[in-house]
Amino acid sequence: MGQIKEHPKRDSGRMGARRIYEALRDQILGRTYGTDGLLPSSRALAGELGVSRSTVTVAYEQLAAEGFIDVRHGARPRVARSVVDGGKSHAVSRPPTRSVPLSEFGERLRKDPPRWTEPLRDLVANFRYGDLSPADFPVLAWKKAIVAAVTRRPERLAYDDPCGALRLRTALQGYLWRSRSVRCDVDQIVVVNGSQQGLDLCARLLLDVGDRFVMEDPGYLMARHTFAATGAIAVPIPVDGDGLETERLAGVEARLAYVTPSHQYPLGGVLPIARRHQLLAWARQSGACVIEDDYDSEYRYDTKPVPPLHALEEGHNVVYLGTISKTLSPTLRIGYLVVPAALRSAFAAAKQIMDRHTSLAEQDALASMLESGAYDSHVKRARRRNAERRQALLEALHRRFGDRVRIEGAAAGLHVVAWFDGLPQASEEALIRTARSKGVGIYPVSALYDRRRHGRRARPDAVGLVMGYSALEARQIDRGCKLLAAAVEEIEAG
Repeated sequence: MGQIKEHPKRDSGRMGARRIYEALRDQILGRTYGTDGLLPSSRALAGELGVSRSTVTVAYEQLAAEGFIDVRHGARPRVARSVVDGGKSHAVSRPPTRSVPLSEFGERLRKDPPRWTEPLRDLVANFRYGDLSPADFPVLAWKKAIVAAVTRRPERLAYDDPCGALRLRTALQGYLWRSRSVRCDVDQIVVVNGSQQGLDLCARLLLDVGDRFVMEDPGYLMARHTFAATGAIAVPIPVDGDGLETERLAGVEARLAYVTPSHQYPLGGVLPIARRHQLLAWARQSGACVIEDDYDSEYRYDTKPVPPLHALEEGHNVVYLGTISKTLSPTLRIGYLVVPAALRSAFAAAKQIMDRHTSLAEQDALASMLESGAYDSHVKRARRRNAERRQALLEALHRRFGDRVRIEGAAAGLHVVAWFDGLPQASEEALIRTARSKGVGIYPVSALYDRRRHGRRARPDAVGLVMGYSALEARQIDRGCKLLAAAVEEIEAG
């Protein structure tokens, strides 16, 4: 209710009631309150606005008399259903105002915004990548850690190091060494609000308008959006079954290269050691920085972990990006960068300007789990459960489709790409609609290709689906694949 401004001495009585009435009427018509939306009680609103309760009561009585709200004794006022059902709800007409000019950055985002869509509800199976099963979350371990963090009396209440709490960075240093062979100083670690903020920091510090950046094609859309928002220009490089086709980097001039070498997103290739060395040699020769997104390296099933680029290059021109979004929860928003020592001060300054630092309570809780071994134990359990889900998906796809489906990227991670070579790419939208009508959420790989790339098909010929499984149980996976098979049959018959 902050939009209504009253003063107990200057605006009282009938005049105050009139202004409150008009503000509430405009908000109701503008759908601030939906159908059956509850308004504040007269006592609560009077206290918030600093007016007498009788002033608010007069405003409510007028709204009720005109049919905007329903009032019952002892209950908070509600928006009348007839306001919406009768077609009376509409945006309040106001005098035209001059549009607020955006910066060049803002205009780029307005023209090409990243699109967030609310997760589909009430589905039999939603194969949306990135979701995790709530049943996998280590409730007891996290509760113990977070309670200790928030109840421990701090020496002071003050802003902390923008690069992150020393305790967490020290714990991450040990974890990265034992889990990924990443050797670094504590000062090279920057704790961020999820990998997305890590990408944004890299974009702001490493790219200017007109610069070029290398992107895997297909690749991670949010990284492409983040870098392009600076005014830099994407240079899409194709990927194959082994990841980025590094021989295509010859002659490419770019300031930055974004790669997912341990499990290429979305196709799942693992970049061979020869290509890793070729990529790093190109970066050294061109003076480019490589952003290594190690987003789901904890999940390896059929292959042994390959040393990250950072371990091969000793971090001289590699920024290593990690996250707990695929192990604990994407809702916690904790990630980390390992940056070259020469860039540490620049990253620290940019992080401080952005948000001072990441929430200290969550940092402390994560540090506790890393120190006690609870985090490692949880990762092992999650890996085992997701290996079972992965196997359930592979068996269900082969059972329902046989050799009509071709699977890529199953050796690691939390998703596979299923290619339906018998379905032309033109039938993709129809398949998505048909599947969703049966209660199955599916997501096309074609959306992850750079459509501006020339000299090569920018989209695949066949329907390909990115199928995440980490939020599903075996019975949901089997049922979802059965319904997907029915949807495919309908499309083929149509």
